[in-house]
Amino acid sequence: MEYTQLKKAQELFSLDERASLKEIKSRHKALVKKHHPDSNGEDNDTIRAINEAYQCLLDYCTNYRFSFSKEEFMEQNPVERLREQFAYDPVWGGKHPDSDKKQL
Repeated sequence: MEYTQLKKAQELFSLDERASLKEIKSRHKALVKKHHPDSNGEDNDTIRAINEAYQCLLDYCTNYRFSFSKEEFMEQNPVERLREQFAYDPVWGGKHPDSDKKQL
């Protein structure tokens, strides 16, 4: 697969820079339903292009190595990032777990 193929598939599916597998599958289903030759008499080339783009996206997602780093997790879950950032802030009612220890 070449990057140009991936970009064409992304454009055909109208995907943003980041997309979940669920979004890709949903867009594929909608495009197939809209352009299927049996439903509206379109040519087979359109549906073939949609299926090829879908296969390209699936291949990319299947072979992509997901990162389980904390940075990637925080980028994917902004609420967790905020919770971690402000959980112990006294303004928000937080209490740091080490604050119970007696200071010498």
